[in-house]
Amino acid sequence: MSKPPNFILISILAIGFFLSVSCAPKTVSSEERTGSTTPLPTPTPVKATSDDSLTIAAVGDIMLGSTSINDTFLPPNDGADMLKEVTPILSAADIAFGNLEGPMLEGGKTEKCPPGSTRCFAFRVPTRYGKLLKDAGFDILSLANNHAADFGDEGRESTRKTLDALGIKHAGSDKGQFAMTVVESKGKRIAFIGFAHNNLVPNVNDLVFAKQLVGQANKKADLVVVSFHGGAEGVAAQRVPQTTEMLGTEKRGNLPLFARTVIDAGADLVLGHGPHVLRGMEIYKDRLIAYSMGNFATYGMFNLKAETGLTAIFEIKIAADGKFLSGRLHAAKQLGRGGPTLDKTGEAIRKVRELSIADFAGNAPKIADDGSFTK
Repeated sequence: MSKPPNFILISILAIGFFLSVSCAPKTVSSEERTGSTTPLPTPTPVKATSDDSLTIAAVGDIMLGSTSINDTFLPPNDGADMLKEVTPILSAADIAFGNLEGPMLEGGKTEKCPPGSTRCFAFRVPTRYGKLLKDAGFDILSLANNHAADFGDEGRESTRKTLDALGIKHAGSDKGQFAMTVVESKGKRIAFIGFAHNNLVPNVNDLVFAKQLVGQANKKADLVVVSFHGGAEGVAAQRVPQTTEMLGTEKRGNLPLFARTVIDAGADLVLGHGPHVLRGMEIYKDRLIAYSMGNFATYGMFNLKAETGLTAIFEIKIAADGKFLSGRLHAAKQLGRGGPTLDKTGEAIRKVRELSIADFAGNAPKIADDGSFTK
């Protein structure tokens, strides 16, 4: 009986395979090559790595110069040198953030201070100073604070237009359209929401609205960063109380309650400013809270004595899911009339560490002498 064609084909292939193996050169083992009975180590496979974490460089209050109703304080060389020393740090981050105190406006009128006022401060920053912020590497600025509306709606609109023209995002200049913005970096969408302690913007005292905004932000973005301007002011306000803080009759937020509430609602990072001093940091549910980043670049108009002159760049690394990974404090000081100068003594690092331990104990990050900090 003749074989089926498939059987013949298979037989031919099998004979060919046997002949090729028999004639192949002998493989020499590692023992035969080296004369050793110890096998050579197996090479470790090179693993493909991809860093999907995000680095945010965050700072506190910024006012590069002011033409207020009472005095004009503009820096030497029109501010061109003020941020040069910190630009490499800000520019190296995936996102650089700060709080812009005061509207960017030419001219305009203020209703904040009555005619002849000597103890009322209405700040106004020249619009040309926006380019200094762009050149320093800032990507997003909070406009939610108690001076952003010093020159009314005209000042707020001028600020938005100035930043828009420069490609700098902004958040928190009202409760609606401009309450939040979305920044894109490394293939992720990061929503920033700005809060303060007045009713023009999202208010730190309104926790129901805060949760709603965070919920809306989570639908628009992969990560959510909450910025707040709150708390009492000055050297006496370095500690973070677990109660509502007051300045005169103004409620400036129960900030631990606010920060933990927005994290419970889905925020991944909370950045605080407003007290004009550095405050401690806390880790809550694997998310970082920086309660105050102090004055950063405030020329001429702010008190910069003692602790009010201490500042830092908060470099924060978070995972793709928003969890805090690590960070570094770049210590600096504002000397003379102001402007950040990097400080090799690390005084700001020691101050933040001291305050973090005092206020948050076991929930405080571990801060090393070089400014690096971890869980």
